[in-house]
Amino acid sequence: MDADAHWRSAGERIQNLLDASAVGGPVAAARAEQLVREVVDLYGAALTRVVERVDGAAADRLAADDLIASLLLVHGLHPHDVTRRVSHALDTVRPYLGSHGGDVRLVDVSNGVVRLAFSGSCKSCPSSAVTLELAVEDAVRAAAPEVTAIEVVPADPAVSATVIPVESLMSRIQDTGHHRTTWHPVPELAELAPGEVAGFEVDGTVVLACRSGAEVLAYLDHCPGCAGSLAGACLSGDVLRCPRCHARYDVVHAGAGIADTSEHLEPVPVLIRDGVPSLALTGEPIGAPA
Repeated sequence: MDADAHWRSAGERIQNLLDASAVGGPVAAARAEQLVREVVDLYGAALTRVVERVDGAAADRLAADDLIASLLLVHGLHPHDVTRRVSHALDTVRPYLGSHGGDVRLVDVSNGVVRLAFSGSCKSCPSSAVTLELAVEDAVRAAAPEVTAIEVVPADPAVSATVIPVESLMSRIQDTGHHRTTWHPVPELAELAPGEVAGFEVDGTVVLACRSGAEVLAYLDHCPGCAGSLAGACLSGDVLRCPRCHARYDVVHAGAGIADTSEHLEPVPVLIRDGVPSLALTGEPIGAPA
């Protein structure tokens, strides 16, 4: 898992080295860039031959590895078309959307534009919609970097009373500074036992994570009922109880308050990336170390 995380950041390290080479002047910078192009072309040619020599089942196994799949995408060698890749990406985030009482359907992919329809009921306030769009946006972009835009279309009018408002989805990326969002691998999340609650400090932000059934769910360490930490909270079924004010929250349905529906925990997206459970955090650190 550590190796996957290391190679995932290789592009950034290569770019930093190229930038550093510019200190030696334009000739040195040009030579460094040419060196990188030669290396990339070399392994690209090798990957092409590998793909040409494997059968369908082997190609599927290659595509299932995130690191290999990313290299195949760079060279236009991925065995699956964009529609299949986007569909698979949505499947990976569907459990997270389900924890918010929502779902997503791929309408179509045309000319680089992915059109999605969201449905279901979101039981928290609209501000949590940004966590939904973040998870979907990240999954789709990772699986299909050639996508130029993601659009949301209305769901079935017959269920419009319970849909997640379209205007609150895929519309806040610019306002919330999507570029400031970072996924942090937290392998310890995979070790949580059913019903277990644990706190983690991730990049200066304290997050409370728990396992309800097969799903790991995470929230900022902040109880809206008493404005205090949730350290020491216990989970009974799907209900998390604050140890201080005893407020109760439904962890499966976006952290909605049970006695007071106006209060809710702030969800933190949890996805499996490179085989490692990871948390998405944005903005300034929140919470105090437990």
